[in-house]
Amino acid sequence: MENNTQKISCTVGSCKYNDKADGRCTLNEIIVTPTKGCNTKKSDESKCSSYEYEK
Repeated sequence: MENNTQKISCTVGSCKYNDKADGRCTLNEIIVTPTKGCNTKKSDESKCSSYEYEK
């Protein structure tokens, strides 16, 4: 089911997809992947693989 009202908050100021004025991700979708070798059952087990450094 497609949800066109989804909003992803973002505070990563170095990401080129972060709308700093709005505090939101500007991508239509993000890719979340597991952190290699991590099994802590905490939030550090995943990362946003859609991140790109803003030059």
